[in-house]
Amino acid sequence: MRRNRLWVLLFYSSIVLLLNGCVKREIKNIDSKGTNIICFGDSLTFGYGVGGGEDYPSALAKMLDIPVINAGIDGDTSTEALKRIGSDVLNRKPLLVILEFGGNDFLRKVPKEVTVDNVRQMVREIQKAGAMVAVVDISAGLFLRDYRILLSRIARQDQAIFVPAVLSGIITDPTMKSDFIHPNGEGYKLIAERIHRAISPYLEKQARSKSPKK
Repeated sequence: MRRNRLWVLLFYSSIVLLLNGCVKREIKNIDSKGTNIICFGDSLTFGYGVGGGEDYPSALAKMLDIPVINAGIDGDTSTEALKRIGSDVLNRKPLLVILEFGGNDFLRKVPKEVTVDNVRQMVREIQKAGAMVAVVDISAGLFLRDYRILLSRIARQDQAIFVPAVLSGIITDPTMKSDFIHPNGEGYKLIAERIHRAISPYLEKQARSKSPKK
């Protein structure tokens, strides 16, 4: 009898988790008045390893009717990004900012608490400017798992979109990479598709919020 109760409890817990994963959370600035999507990140945003037009922001732009700006800089850490957030993001009429940082922090052994503080500060500065934020997780399986947990917590607490595991299936597939870490054109296209899938419901809701009431 006790075992049956345990299975029933596990079953209903699984259903709750599944439903929670399907429900889109409320995020800040869903009524954003900005005009551009800003992809703000490091080499994965910049498009290291591929030619012009093969980076993920370029692929994302082809999926949307909104201007997409690539504000990625190769080698950028979250600390360096904070120094340029004004000129590269806040002054460019952001509707939605896609934040992708953490890889270089990890490589340079920046303490995780510093990375977390920097990303949270960026999220809040962007939201204060009236734009939506999407936080991109570059983990894949156990690779950078700690960052996935920390970044998802920031997104949840600060009401930002969370884009999980964009490198999953890429980091372990040589046919999707240009070197040991960076994707090739096909890899960046897959990243764009994953980001597009995560942000689309919110862009659609934002567009509806601008439509005149009947």
